[in-house]
Amino acid sequence: MISSNKLLRWGGLAAGLTLVAAPALAQEVVTTVVETVAAAPAADPVPDKGDTAWMMVSTVLVLAMIVPGLALFYGGLVRTKNMLSVLTQVLAITAVACLVWVFYGYSLAFTDGPVNAFLGGTSRLFLSGVTPDSTAATFSDGVVIPEYVFIAFQMTFAAITTALIVGSLAERIKFSALLVFSVLWITIVYLPIAHMVWWAGGYIFEMGALDFAGGTVVHINAGVAGLVGALILGKRLGYQKEILAPHSLTMTLIGTGLLWVGWFGFNAGSNLEATGGAALAMINTFVATAAAALAWLFAEWATRGKPSLLGAASGVIAGLVAITPAAGIAGPMGAIVLGAVASVICYWFVGYIKPKTGLDDSLDVFGIHGIGGIIGSIGTGIVVSPALGGIGLDDYSMAGQVTTQAIAVAIAILWSGIGSAVLFFIIKAVMGLRVPEEKEREGLDLAEHGERAYHY
Repeated sequence: MISSNKLLRWGGLAAGLTLVAAPALAQEVVTTVVETVAAAPAADPVPDKGDTAWMMVSTVLVLAMIVPGLALFYGGLVRTKNMLSVLTQVLAITAVACLVWVFYGYSLAFTDGPVNAFLGGTSRLFLSGVTPDSTAATFSDGVVIPEYVFIAFQMTFAAITTALIVGSLAERIKFSALLVFSVLWITIVYLPIAHMVWWAGGYIFEMGALDFAGGTVVHINAGVAGLVGALILGKRLGYQKEILAPHSLTMTLIGTGLLWVGWFGFNAGSNLEATGGAALAMINTFVATAAAALAWLFAEWATRGKPSLLGAASGVIAGLVAITPAAGIAGPMGAIVLGAVASVICYWFVGYIKPKTGLDDSLDVFGIHGIGGIIGSIGTGIVVSPALGGIGLDDYSMAGQVTTQAIAVAIAILWSGIGSAVLFFIIKAVMGLRVPEEKEREGLDLAEHGERAYHY
């Protein structure tokens, strides 16, 4: 048996030898570690669970904006005999857009292409190469989310943009023509605009134009398409001769509430991360919308003598539209002003300009989304200023940024206007756009879909 004294002497000897050899040994270990790290490939970024969860919630919120939000908003504004047709149109377009997006839409909008300034490529056709482990970058270096989540989020944007157009064409367009138009419009109009605005290398992106959540891509794009469609389709039977009043403002208010709630996914979700930028977009979506609702209400009260529920609901939508391009880059006080100004201008257009021109934009898609999107997109160049509480930009010049915003708006108007007109005229020549007069009088619920609603 070894005595305790011998153990102590051997332990002391071992400790002494370790101290003598420590510098050389440490140097060797450090050198080995450095060489190993240098030789190892860089680890792929791992999606942040919090950001991923936030983006999944945001995606579902945007879907709720469309079905049931937009469907109920539009459904309440048309006459009873056309309510089910509008609900069907919105639902069907949403389904069509989802499939177009995963087949080729995502690839053409959010990848590099041979004409990268205007359109993406084919590397993600039918979601080729996308796996549960593939990622998409956010706005912060090294921060990613699963690519499937990004695909789904952007898919809802394509769906709601196309569905918005229904409001201009309601109560007279053929269902078959609308479905064909939707597929072609997403392909020829929406995808290039989305690529130009949101993809690095896109023409409008490289100009330095700001569009946080879709002022040009969504609202101007849809609003102008709706305007063109309304002009080519012509007026509804009895327009400006009969009362074509909404059949259920209760339903419209429910839709308005769902749109406002869902818009937090739309705006705050466009930050792509659960950070202070999303919080800024969230508060702006509250206050700009509140200011716009009151601005429309009081403008109507002052000019027509009575404030209406339809006016307040319209103001809510105008405010949401206006703040969309500036949501994550304006300060709350700037957002309030932008929402209020856009709302009053939209009210003036819908209440005074539209009746004088005889334009039958059935549910005021251009009057609210088009005009509100234009005001919001150009106004973004102002409210981004640090002097007004915005986040600011490198080498920021208000005049220069406003000019850039105006050019981007003009491009969106021309692209959507010309592309939409071509598509409407082609479909009109090939299969017809409008239902026969007897079907329009009967109502599209029964004439186009063989059903009629008795209870709501």
